[in-house]
Amino acid sequence: YDGKCVFCRIARREEPGTALLSCEYEDLVCFRDIKPDAPHHYLVVPVEHMGNCKTLKTEHIPVVKRMMEVGKAVLQRNNFSDLNDIRMGFHWPPFCSISHLHLHVLAPASQLGFLSRLIYRINSYWFIT
Repeated sequence: YDGKCVFCRIARREEPGTALLSCEYEDLVCFRDIKPDAPHHYLVVPVEHMGNCKTLKTEHIPVVKRMMEVGKAVLQRNNFSDLNDIRMGFHWPPFCSISHLHLHVLAPASQLGFLSRLIYRINSYWFIT
């Protein structure tokens, strides 16, 4: 736990302004992005402080898979069912503003604006899926 990390505080329910969405895993939380770039823009975050995506190792694959499951489930619970029109991924350092692992879940990807298409460009120098 890092008390200076906003995502650690959100995960521990210490940020009353951030509503947590239903999540099927106790080690993950999900909430709306504070600056949404799509009609549906959620972040899935491990409760335990983890570094950015550059620190991921083979043993983290199950966590990342669960993060993706949570992302798809929250979309479906919010009446978005076209899972072919979504974008999920991580900002690659130094392009991540918070150094706590967080998965961006955006939908519909087809409605991303010009700038958002650049920011969340698949497997670019700054965003990996």
